Amino acid sequence: MSNSQTSIEAFDAVDLIHTKRDLGELSTAQIDWLVDAYTRGYVGDEQMAAMTMAIFLNGMNRREIKDLTMAMINSGERMSFTGLGKPTTDKHSTGGVGDKITLPLMPLVAVFGAAVPQLSGRGLGHTGGTLDKLESIPGWRASLTNEEMFAQLRDHGGVICAAGRGLAPADGKLYALRDITGTVEAIPLIASSIMSKKIAEGTSALVLDVKFGSGAFLKDIDRSRELARTMVALGEDAGVAMSALLTNMNVPLGHAIGNANEVRESVEVLAGAGPADVVELTVALAREMLDLVGITGVDVEAALKDGRAMDKWREVIRAQGGDPDATLPVARETHVVTAERDGVLVEQQALPFGIGAWRLGAGRARKQDPVQHAAGIDLHAKPGDTVRAGQPLFTLSADEPERFARALEAVEGAYRIGDPGEPIQDGGPLIAERIGR
Repeated sequence: MSNSQTSIEAFDAVDLIHTKRDLGELSTAQIDWLVDAYTRGYVGDEQMAAMTMAIFLNGMNRREIKDLTMAMINSGERMSFTGLGKPTTDKHSTGGVGDKITLPLMPLVAVFGAAVPQLSGRGLGHTGGTLDKLESIPGWRASLTNEEMFAQLRDHGGVICAAGRGLAPADGKLYALRDITGTVEAIPLIASSIMSKKIAEGTSALVLDVKFGSGAFLKDIDRSRELARTMVALGEDAGVAMSALLTNMNVPLGHAIGNANEVRESVEVLAGAGPADVVELTVALAREMLDLVGITGVDVEAALKDGRAMDKWREVIRAQGGDPDATLPVARETHVVTAERDGVLVEQQALPFGIGAWRLGAGRARKQDPVQHAAGIDLHAKPGDTVRAGQPLFTLSADEPERFARALEAVEGAYRIGDPGEPIQDGGPLIAERIGR
């Protein structure tokens, strides 16, 4: 007999599934074994799928979530930035429509002497991916070695790149499974997924941008609040300085939804202009990130106005092989939708516009699909704006005009022009709440 046939495992996966299915609590040793056994292939996808559904239905307590997070961290390497000589501070967004905040935020925070190790991801479905956006810039590369990342943080103060495969590999395997088994929204699994990567990354401070509303991962603000509190507690337990902002994703963020067009809008913000909501959230998150590492009393808004943040952007883009002066991709075809009547734009739902941009080619249905960097939607009016009949409301862009029909289907009924004085359906203020010490 081979060793694999005679080795004795510490637990039985079926017993653990029964425990969680029947509202029981998994021990630290059981969770450690489960994550390790799944990572090395002893526990199969079908068994882990049953476990994730049991967790989705029955939840986990704070200790179990902490143990799950630590087990996923321990499945791979842990990075350390202790030799940088400057504090590290990072931001994570749960994702939304038009959320390009990482792009202007990283250079803005780096201006003030903090190091920003922004490990980012790709889009899947209606939420865009930071790496996909930046790959619109000719020459820019997402994949860096740990040594290259450290050197860029030391020399330039900021980096946006893909997480290495050695960082929490259990999470990568588990996330792919959750995505196809209807268990993505389970708060213990979301929290452990995000925080295992961020804690393993080695940042000393982390600000969470947790979305709620129509275009968010979790629509309900109470669920988003629960997720934020869970992640803040996980980070604090691991010695990371934490805070979270609950932010409104009922309406798309900014005017651009896509990839290259979101880069253009981010550069506008770095030039001291850009949409008010993008500027507001960028500044608020920058203040949080700096406060957590003790950099206070600085004028964040001034660094956008006087060109310092733009200079830092150009520096870090060049450091990753990109040309900040290059012409960004432009779609071959456009389709403009105009207002049918005079009035006020009273509604503009985020999710349908995200789906519309995805159908135009800005997103991917499968992880291996390419994105079309020039595809997307540009909004010419936001809720509260007065419009006239025939005025452009938004422009669809795509390389293949046959994509327009399905994108228009997605946004049908997602926006509405009302009469002056009619209530605006935007879900309230952009920043609803702060969580943390």
